[in-house]
Amino acid sequence: MALFYPSPNNKTNVLLILRTPYGGVHSNQIGLPGGKQEKEDPDLLSTALRETYEEVGVPPDQLTVLRSLSQLYIPPSNFVVWPYMGLYHKREPFVLQRSEVAALVEVPLIDILDDRKVIVKNLTTSYAKNVDVPAFLFNGHVVWGATAMILSEIKELLKQVL
Repeated sequence: MALFYPSPNNKTNVLLILRTPYGGVHSNQIGLPGGKQEKEDPDLLSTALRETYEEVGVPPDQLTVLRSLSQLYIPPSNFVVWPYMGLYHKREPFVLQRSEVAALVEVPLIDILDDRKVIVKNLTTSYAKNVDVPAFLFNGHVVWGATAMILSEIKELLKQVL
């Protein structure tokens, strides 16, 4: 869930999360709230809403879903991700699921729209060594991979209406 919410100065922020270190391929990476569909989830939107509540404490009834975004295949984890954009009209409180979320990374929407925040980063991943990848640099964090692709789509969608 790409979650848009008000900042203290009444601007718009987008909520990213820093995943906790663990043995998986997305350990200690910046991402969006979300996760694997469970059998009790009737559809992928329900999954996104449930995971957003579990990971950052935003109740589904307080979130307005704006739209779905493009599906993405993530080779390292062999998952297809179907992201959504949502509005949370409150500033806080966010309640972190400490087993999965190490920290929040609050990004002003204006930074996502800023082309100067786009970089190329040379990375070694679980499946490639020394590969140049497009990324964003927000608050000292490199945001790459599926999260950067989702933010790029949001950036392009917003530029069409601004």
